[in-house]
Amino acid sequence: MKFTVEEFRAWPHKCVTLLGMSGVGKTHLSAMLRRQDWFHYSGDYRIGTRYLDEPILDLVKAHAMRDPFLRELLRRDWISMRNNIKVTDLGPVMSFVGKLGNPERGGLGLEEFSRRQALYRQAEIAAMLDLPEFVRKAQDIYNYPHLVNDVGGSLCELDEPRVIDLLAAHSLILYIRVPEVDEIKLIERAQADPKPLYYRPDFLREAVSDYLAERGLDYVAEIEPDDFTRWVFPRLFHSRVPRYEAIARPHGYTVSSEDVAQVRDEQDFLQLVESAIAAQAVAA
Repeated sequence: MKFTVEEFRAWPHKCVTLLGMSGVGKTHLSAMLRRQDWFHYSGDYRIGTRYLDEPILDLVKAHAMRDPFLRELLRRDWISMRNNIKVTDLGPVMSFVGKLGNPERGGLGLEEFSRRQALYRQAEIAAMLDLPEFVRKAQDIYNYPHLVNDVGGSLCELDEPRVIDLLAAHSLILYIRVPEVDEIKLIERAQADPKPLYYRPDFLREAVSDYLAERGLDYVAEIEPDDFTRWVFPRLFHSRVPRYEAIARPHGYTVSSEDVAQVRDEQDFLQLVESAIAAQAVAA
């Protein structure tokens, strides 16, 4: 949605989608707003609890069936399993996505990794298409006046126009841009603790080819999973920036991660959004 500052102030049930790389402050803002009477819609939490719940449990059961003791318990239905996903701890989702590389080092082969990537993509699309229903639930069931949509960093990778159209129709899209001076810090943080990531299929194919050539390897099974994840992150970061901007320019507003770091309460956040609206109006 597009607003004047006055229209945004008068919007009785605000819905803001936070767009940007992991580490720019999306979840920080969402947690803060949740404490101040905003419904926190976490895309990854919805993915894990609704759309990947069964695939995650199937994976756990497949591993458990390798153990004779657990195999017998599962086959006789003497034990049950469930995911324990939290908004602040998405471990089961990340474990399911996994990392590419040597199985002996905890990695996945290219075929299985690509299968899980495709499942994650479909789950993220479905979770974003659920936004209008959660806007309704937030108000009608939980009595929250406003909603913040905390989307994954991979949203710009989906290549699914209907998702962006829906988010633009039902929310104000706020892109959190990383200033050039902070890019190195964000990349270093991500490399210090490499986490599973989603990659567009064409990006992944090119990255794997380049990595194997650079490291002098012949097969994906020779890849050290964490090393590949660290190596690919700067390339992924710089490939996503123009994609975020291509969403924000026509559909939303842009703020910097530096400004987000200064937000302490709801009033600060609302002022940040109003400043972004006003800045875009002046630039136009």
